[in-house]
Amino acid sequence: MRDRKSDESGETTGRRARGELESGVLGALWAADQPLTARQVQERLSGDLAYTTVLTILSRLHDKGMLVRHPAGRGYVFAPVRDEASETAVRMHSLLERGSDREAVLARFVSELSQEDEQLLQRLLGGQDAGSGDDGQ
Repeated sequence: MRDRKSDESGETTGRRARGELESGVLGALWAADQPLTARQVQERLSGDLAYTTVLTILSRLHDKGMLVRHPAGRGYVFAPVRDEASETAVRMHSLLERGSDREAVLARFVSELSQEDEQLLQRLLGGQDAGSGDDGQ
């Protein structure tokens, strides 16, 4: 999980990429079929992360509203607020909102899709159009 980045001198720094720890923790929680304790999350992550580091990341994700936590024994169990697909969709929407030219952003996005993804998107949009007339609008 450690991403060894190179600094200006070409030496590796051993620092992780921004957001990598949060992504790893979320990935472990999404893969679980139930809420996890900090220790269980730590065991599912590769590398040698300290327990306190995992607790810090879980607390930050909770503070950001990305996790819920429930008391369990002397600690907490954590679960994601949204599934992975929903979280990714929220992020994509947020990025789209930040752009000044939605049409250009969407056009570029679609132009860079694989043929399989483009067909999937067309199929999904076709299904949405078919269902949008059901409410009488």
